[in-house]
Amino acid sequence: MPRLEEVANVVLRVPSILVLDMLYKCDIDSFTDHLKARTEDMLFKYKYVIWNIYYLGHIVSVVVLLLPLGHIIQLYLHVLCALLLYMGHQIVRDYVKGEAQYGYEGVLFLDSPALNRFVTALTSQIIVSTLCAFLMRTQRVWLFSAHLLPLLARAVSVPLNWLLTLSSVSMMITGAEVAIFLLANFFVPYRLARTTYREIMDIEVTELYRLMAVGVSLWHGFAVPVLFSVFWFVLFGVQLITNFGTITAVQQGPLLYLLTSVSECCASPYSLLGLTFVVSYTALGLLSLCKFYLGGFNALQNHNVMHRGVTEGVTLLLLALQTGLLDMAALQRCFLLFIILFIVLTSTLQSMSEITEPVVLGLGASRNRSVWKHLRGLSMCGFLLLFPGFMAYKISQFFNMDFWLLILVSSCMLTSLQVTGTLLIYSLFMVEVWRGSALPGLDEIVYYVNGVCRVLEFAVAVCVVAYGAWESLWGEWSWMGASVIIIHSYCNVWLRAQAGWKSFLLRQEAARKINILPKASAEQLQDHNDVCAICFQDMTSAVITYCGHFFHGNCLRKWLYVQETCPMCHTSIKPTASPAAPADEAQPAQPNSPPAEEEPPPENHEEEEEQRDDDDDDDDDDVDDGEDDGDSSPETSCEESESKYSRRKDSLQHLHCEANGDSQGVADAVPSCSSDEDSKVSLQEPGKERARNINLAREA
Repeated sequence: MPRLEEVANVVLRVPSILVLDMLYKCDIDSFTDHLKARTEDMLFKYKYVIWNIYYLGHIVSVVVLLLPLGHIIQLYLHVLCALLLYMGHQIVRDYVKGEAQYGYEGVLFLDSPALNRFVTALTSQIIVSTLCAFLMRTQRVWLFSAHLLPLLARAVSVPLNWLLTLSSVSMMITGAEVAIFLLANFFVPYRLARTTYREIMDIEVTELYRLMAVGVSLWHGFAVPVLFSVFWFVLFGVQLITNFGTITAVQQGPLLYLLTSVSECCASPYSLLGLTFVVSYTALGLLSLCKFYLGGFNALQNHNVMHRGVTEGVTLLLLALQTGLLDMAALQRCFLLFIILFIVLTSTLQSMSEITEPVVLGLGASRNRSVWKHLRGLSMCGFLLLFPGFMAYKISQFFNMDFWLLILVSSCMLTSLQVTGTLLIYSLFMVEVWRGSALPGLDEIVYYVNGVCRVLEFAVAVCVVAYGAWESLWGEWSWMGASVIIIHSYCNVWLRAQAGWKSFLLRQEAARKINILPKASAEQLQDHNDVCAICFQDMTSAVITYCGHFFHGNCLRKWLYVQETCPMCHTSIKPTASPAAPADEAQPAQPNSPPAEEEPPPENHEEEEEQRDDDDDDDDDDVDDGEDDGDSSPETSCEESESKYSRRKDSLQHLHCEANGDSQGVADAVPSCSSDEDSKVSLQEPGKERARNINLAREA
């Protein structure tokens, strides 16, 4: 049932838009110029009445268009009832005229032809009255039986000359009933408008948001896209049926005949808006078909706003308004519409290319073994590679080359160029699959392929801008052409150049940072014995970050394109240095070395003697505790060591480190923190002192 209401909500509003479209196309000035009257005063009155009818038709059509569904259904029921009453009166009038011509005024039962005509007319009138009562949902059938008066008079053998008078009287009675009904419901539109106004004002928001809420409600309540699409298809169907089989249609051919019919159906703002929604839905259908062909039903769940046909519809509407499509003659409008539809088709192909590219590259990168999926992706790429070129070739033969045509051809070339780059990268991935091992420098090759494609796209855009500027300077200059050149220069030249240069700088910066990091030796890789945390592949070569993590150089460089932190601990990749030391003195931390622990050293010899007097068990516990703390303590940074050294000038720093079960110093792993060479604290001597104290304690 809700589905039926949605259909009725659209279908019952289409006639109102058809009336508005007819009123827009109606040339009132030309019609009033051909009016003739006895005096100028009468001619002015005629024109005044015609213009009032014209404006009243607009008002009534808009009111009917905006009525709620229940009221618009009631309106159509009343209109249908009025048509039935008119048909009943016409049937009675024809019957009376037939009886007058027949000339029989006797009793009906005595003449068989007269009786047959009477029974037929009476039956039809009873059916009409019953239908009217059914539509108005009332049992008072007599309200709709005024046209039966001449038939009842004929049944009692009333003279024939009176029947015509009774027919006119019955029509007057019906007209009086209709007038009384209209007067009784005269203020219904006013009450509806007042109720709607109160509902709008009850929304407790600002004026702007109230208007937006009303607009969104009307948009969804009236199903505007579907409504105007149905209206345009009705208009287009009427146009095809009207001109079908004519000599002009046969001479034009099927394609030109369809294009001419389409151009005839966009001669008003209403039909142009309908064509906009039709093109939008058509583009959405093509994009959905492309998604379904590439990925099946699951691919249709991707609701990308840019791939819903909105761009194509808006493009058509803007180009039509900017070029003055509505004000052109039929032939000029046909050619201009052909160019606009070509631009829209080019935009649709570009969107299809954006949908196809990640699917095809994903098949190559994921090493999918489904031959059917690869075949579908490659066939779509082949279509997007050849069809834009075919379109560019055909339109270049049909029109002379100018700036606008060059923009169209360049758009087709860019689509084919992007698909070519996608196929090359896909081929590299497939070569890697066939080899069974990674291609050396694949990332560099892919980058150069993309770079060459972007450079060619940039060159095409520059050529278009240069040709447009040359044509504007030495040919016909216009504000429209200058605006297009400026927009094209900014969007396709400046933004492309800026994005390409930014990508190049990011790549150079990432390469510089990778070159600064130290390379892992074979012993370090063997001790590390782990995969790369980015690609999860074995590492035959790696670089070591300043936080001690191992990564493939190429993997880390890709990561640095996004952010300048370690993928594991999010520590900055940039070298950290003390305030007094230069940045180039900072070195990466020793991999696989446990963090350092700071312990206060014995301040004098008496403390050493006390430590030697301790029990062996206590010494062993101290050693074990020190080892556990060394495993769990955090790594001491250079800045923290320098602050602690400044607070404890009379004490020495001792670090206890454990790597692979052996205690050793970390003088080679931890950089010096002091800015003065003379005041640097030796980390190796305190470590030896600590080891000697432990040995002496054990011997005791």
